[in-house]
Amino acid sequence: MECTAAVLLLGLLWALLWLLYDKKNNKRTRRLPPGPLAFPLLGNLPQMDKHAPFKSLLKLSETYGPVMTVHLGWQRAVVLVGYEAVKEALVDQADDFTGRMQLPFLHKATRGYDTPFDPTFLLSCSVSNVVCCLVFGQRFNHDDDDFLQLLAIIREMIKFASSPLGQMYNIFPWLTERLPGHQRKVFAHIETVRSFIKLKIQQHEDTLDSSSPRDYIDCFLNRMQQEKHNVSSEFFYDNLVATVMNLFLAGTETSSSTIRYALSVFIKYPDIQEKMQQEIDALIGRERCPKMEDRKSMPFTDAVIHEVQRFLDIVPFSLPHYTLHDVSFRGYNIPKDTIIIPMLHSVLKDEKQWAEPQSFNPQHFLDHNGNFKKNPAFMPFAAGKRACVGESLARVELFIFLVSLLQHFTFSCVGGPDSIDLTPEYSSFANMPRQHQLIATPR
Repeated sequence: MECTAAVLLLGLLWALLWLLYDKKNNKRTRRLPPGPLAFPLLGNLPQMDKHAPFKSLLKLSETYGPVMTVHLGWQRAVVLVGYEAVKEALVDQADDFTGRMQLPFLHKATRGYDTPFDPTFLLSCSVSNVVCCLVFGQRFNHDDDDFLQLLAIIREMIKFASSPLGQMYNIFPWLTERLPGHQRKVFAHIETVRSFIKLKIQQHEDTLDSSSPRDYIDCFLNRMQQEKHNVSSEFFYDNLVATVMNLFLAGTETSSSTIRYALSVFIKYPDIQEKMQQEIDALIGRERCPKMEDRKSMPFTDAVIHEVQRFLDIVPFSLPHYTLHDVSFRGYNIPKDTIIIPMLHSVLKDEKQWAEPQSFNPQHFLDHNGNFKKNPAFMPFAAGKRACVGESLARVELFIFLVSLLQHFTFSCVGGPDSIDLTPEYSSFANMPRQHQLIATPR
């Protein structure tokens, strides 16, 4: 009985705090967008599908419209649904929504430096080495035990970030920090990655030639030396560690996951794979390496790669934005420090923008003459001033890797096309593609 009374008292206390918070902010939130009634402390979390919360928000938008207010715990968030609303906020009113919300898990990983990264995809050694060359000035052998262990650790970190527990950490970091559970193992992994990066930085410091920088770390160390007397400089050691972690994690995850998904698409739709190979053979052949200049002469291949990104819908929520000041948007008043969730899922699957949004169809990016055509609703990298800084590198990687693979291999699987499931293995912060056992037959 005493325990029940304590729980009841705690619940009443939280309800009172909620009412006081709501009353305090009532004047500023009077013209907030509409939204569902929120529970004290928990907000609208009980109404969310923990495995695919974006689906719950889409359902709520059918009632409350394309601009609606929800509460994640007691954090207020405005959700933007559909191409028109997302484009109006991120592009037309870019200055108003340029703030980036600080995700506690990423803050934990980077100790508060630099900007968030896109952290939710399976790894490929080859794609990882592209970034390793840029950041560390070296590539790792695919049988390097230390490298493979590092990739396994990163995979575990990404799974956590996309899990319900990882999302709970972003909403209630102060509580999750103090509870036992899997998150403590993940936090230890973060320190392992940080130690690896510090070791690489030390090796660079020991061999640095300021007149001949080899990579990103060398360039950063040079700027550190140049600005060592500037107290407001962003070029200092802890920021170097954090930015390298961001580049390494985000740069290895996004492209490798999309390439894995593309291979599943090729198996699911062998006619698409065959048509891409015909286009590749006609322009490039099987001996010459592909170049980015080839892309403009390969409209079908370009359309398929775009459709892979659209259909994968890799980060359905995008990375949350933040209002840096009170904003007027579509007749509503959105107070300073409000989380903004521009739902990229609702843009990439918008029925008004795509002929068959729920189907994989490269014709979305082809005109009647078979020429490539752009669609302004293609926003896998988000849009505006907070669009993904790695977009250019990702486009190069996707084209070069996928064309090179199809030059030399035809992909299939034992179970045939019908055994391939293109729905995500699980979906929360990110859509994680399923893993399949593939067969690569040399051409």
